[in-house]
Amino acid sequence: MASFKYFLIVFTLVFGLFSISRTAFSIPFVVFHGISDSCRNKGITQFTTLLSNWSGSPGYCIEIGNGVWDSWTMPFMKQTAIACEKVKEMKELSEGYNIIGLSQGNMVGRGLVEMCDGGPPVRNFISLAGPHAGITAVPLCGSALVCILVDFLIELAVYSDYVQEHLAPSNYIRITTDLDAYCKGCRFLPKINNEMYKNSTYKARFSSLENLVLIKFEKDNILVPRETSWFGYYLDGSFDTILPARETPLYTEDWIGLKALDEAGKVKFINVSGNHLQVSYGDMKEYVLPYLMENATAQSELSRLWAPPEHERKTLDLYASY
Repeated sequence: MASFKYFLIVFTLVFGLFSISRTAFSIPFVVFHGISDSCRNKGITQFTTLLSNWSGSPGYCIEIGNGVWDSWTMPFMKQTAIACEKVKEMKELSEGYNIIGLSQGNMVGRGLVEMCDGGPPVRNFISLAGPHAGITAVPLCGSALVCILVDFLIELAVYSDYVQEHLAPSNYIRITTDLDAYCKGCRFLPKINNEMYKNSTYKARFSSLENLVLIKFEKDNILVPRETSWFGYYLDGSFDTILPARETPLYTEDWIGLKALDEAGKVKFINVSGNHLQVSYGDMKEYVLPYLMENATAQSELSRLWAPPEHERKTLDLYASY
């Protein structure tokens, strides 16, 4: 009987200390959703809530403008400026925070890391299907009113001033057979990737990340090429050869600090099954959850405890997650 009481006391103390440690060392995280989506949509809400519950870290989806419409029509310099002001106003983030980017939302996240003067420090950046090296075409849209506008704008010329100002995805379209027009006209991706002018501040800020987690989806047919999720892309002047991330000039010449981060063991190249932003609970626990906790290495195994094993194969579809 005495041994049982002793067990209960020890269990209570250990559980209490463990619970306190989760709270005391939890770091808030923010989520930036993808195109045609909204923080109010079920999939994004569920994704944020699950990760917050599992990690014990406060999680927030930050909306830019009105969500769906502005995700298509607001240029990324403006989206980044709005996001920067929002994170600076959030007292919860003042000591640092983590970013989770979903598809196009990674462009806002990258803008925050590199361009947000006076913003709170970003600790870990977790990217799911991010178009980091660009895409060759606007993602599939449909027949909604905004899509009719998109088709009209694309026909005008993707690198024209008007399209760049009114069609958000045009800000990260990289046509390798028309690089002169891209470098002259594209208003966002060449800047955050330091393609034209090497901004040492952008590089220093990106290099300061503690971890960069790059998750690519094996069956992704929205991002072309899907290797852009890892900073891989087509060879300049070609649509036939895709360079792995470590063979691109961005990496070999270390334009933004990706090579430095990788050589320091801070870049995780993750490949998961599924279509674009179709993520399983098991993948969320294994590849996202550890980086929402203070000690990612120590917590990687413990993270498996936060969701029942029978739910690991359940998936969330986070592409336009209505």
